[in-house]
Amino acid sequence: MEVDPEEEVEYRLSLAKEHLESADKRFKIEDWPGTVESSQLAVENAAKAIIAHFCLPSWSHDPSAELEEILDKIPNGVRELVCKLIEMVRTLAPEHGRTTYGITSKRITPQKLYARDHAEKALGMAQEATKISEAVLRQLGYRIKD
Repeated sequence: MEVDPEEEVEYRLSLAKEHLESADKRFKIEDWPGTVESSQLAVENAAKAIIAHFCLPSWSHDPSAELEEILDKIPNGVRELVCKLIEMVRTLAPEHGRTTYGITSKRITPQKLYARDHAEKALGMAQEATKISEAVLRQLGYRIKD
């Protein structure tokens, strides 16, 4: 199957926005694990939207290495933002499994693992990651709908 890079960029950015919207809704109902889960997916897909401009993103929940590989192709004016995004991706990637299973070895469920402060930080990263992705994609020539 051949993938159109522009379609993939738009798809990944749409996914990031949908997950961000879900994270916001979950925060409002005090679903802390759900907020972190959706935030992680928003950050992951915000990163993959940028990666998709250059190559097909992997299935990894931590595409930080992929972002690092293309960093020299990113316009100078937004390269620092991508470095920030790399850190957010690395920070939230481990949460993918924990939001589903908790910490199995210690028998800590997701509900016991997360509190409001975790969710608030993750949601903030998701909001920032989406804005970074949009800014970078604009620099790469995409028309981003608000």
